[in-house]
Amino acid sequence: MKTCLKIRKILKILLLSALAFFGITFIIFMFNLDMKGAGLAYNLLNKWHDKQDQKRDLSF
Repeated sequence: MKTCLKIRKILKILLLSALAFFGITFIIFMFNLDMKGAGLAYNLLNKWHDKQDQKRDLSF
């Protein structure tokens, strides 16, 4: 009896976790938040690189 309750509790946790994961990823997909975040990072990195010293020697 106790093992059945433990299994039921574990399955409930797994189901709720899967639903929460689906909900969060669905919101990210619907509002295109992944590309908005990438665009924000792109703009921040461009500002940072534009402030760097332009006279340094770039050798590869």
